[in-house]
Amino acid sequence: MSDEEVYEVYAVHYGHHDRQSTENYIGGDVHDVLQPLDYYVWAIVGEKATYVVDTGFDERMGKKRKRTLVRPISEGLKAIGIRCDTIENVIVSHLHYDHTGNYETFPRAKYHLQDNEMAYATGRCMCHSFLKMPFEEEDIVAMVRKVFAGRVVFHDGTDAIAPGITVHKIGGHSKGLQCVRVKTRRGYVVLASDATHLYNHFEEGRVFPTTYNPAEVLEGYEALKRLATSTAHIVPGHDPAVLKRYPAVKSGLEGWVVRLDIEPRSN
Repeated sequence: MSDEEVYEVYAVHYGHHDRQSTENYIGGDVHDVLQPLDYYVWAIVGEKATYVVDTGFDERMGKKRKRTLVRPISEGLKAIGIRCDTIENVIVSHLHYDHTGNYETFPRAKYHLQDNEMAYATGRCMCHSFLKMPFEEEDIVAMVRKVFAGRVVFHDGTDAIAPGITVHKIGGHSKGLQCVRVKTRRGYVVLASDATHLYNHFEEGRVFPTTYNPAEVLEGYEALKRLATSTAHIVPGHDPAVLKRYPAVKSGLEGWVVRLDIEPRSN
């Protein structure tokens, strides 16, 4: 569309977890090697407005979940000139603890969420320990409070957030998981979040063990490929390789904040 704005896109690394590759795939992994996960939030910066995607977890939650908080998300955003108290729109990919914590960090923001993610996180499925494991009660209660405060914008499937920014329901990993498609100078970048945790997941058709519906995960890989300009435009939600493939914003931010609207280095 000719009226689409072109955005800069950043990945902000805030957390880390060492784990074996067998933990990252349904059916395990024959190699059984160290294959850590990194944790990110993302910033979409345009001429008219800045949008944040996901809100991460804080130090208290990191300790509870045995994850390492590398730096608070507010510091990573500040490093690229973004003040959390000025953000007016936060896109929440889904309501797992590592994507919707820090719920008081954006006091002016409205939160964009899929209808059935909220229904899933507050309904009968949360009676089952396996399904509720990635959710935190206080995170969900905080989002319910935002609903009653008029601070949640619900979406059903595909929707436009702003010219050049759209959300797309993928499901699979969580019932209402959504990815974000952004128009950039190099084409359409897709912030997959947990629609694919690692490059290996969508490249090899493998599935992360925490999942509501494996079939939706696999179909979601095809949706990501249709939405992105190329597979090189798909950004996984937890792959440490993102920090190696994309350039740092500036000297001193290596391994912390990288630009996703610039062509990645070769694999």
